[in-house]
Amino acid sequence: MTKSFEFLTAGMLFLAFNATSVLAFPGAESDRVRSRLEREVRHELVMLPYYSVFDNLAFRVDEATGTVTLMGQVVRPTLKDDAERVVKSIEGVERVKNEIEVLPLSPEDDRIRIAAYRAIYGDPALKVMCIRRFRRFTSSSKMVS
Repeated sequence: MTKSFEFLTAGMLFLAFNATSVLAFPGAESDRVRSRLEREVRHELVMLPYYSVFDNLAFRVDEATGTVTLMGQVVRPTLKDDAERVVKSIEGVERVKNEIEVLPLSPEDDRIRIAAYRAIYGDPALKVMCIRRFRRFTSSSKMVS
């Protein structure tokens, strides 16, 4: 039982850091290189009120046609709709393809998510990493806005 919980915790750790890295830390690209439209889409998605560590959002922008494709997985069905709504409101976006998958809703899934969150962010060594990521995230979001 503990072996499977450790495996689950390790998997959730990977997912949690991966989920935040898709939007908050898009790799080596600088804000100056990315287009205005990409910066605005990223900013609007990151600012969604119910976006959490258990959501995995990504997007692709085709500037020639003004099409934004939303991808990933979310825990709340409303987040899928909210993401589409805020991206549609951005100037220059002509069409939004929403390919976001809503993860199954169940009390058992929520229990596992809460246990994994506590296991990940309850560890003092990992809590320091979380604080560093949060500081980088808030400073980069200020540059975008």
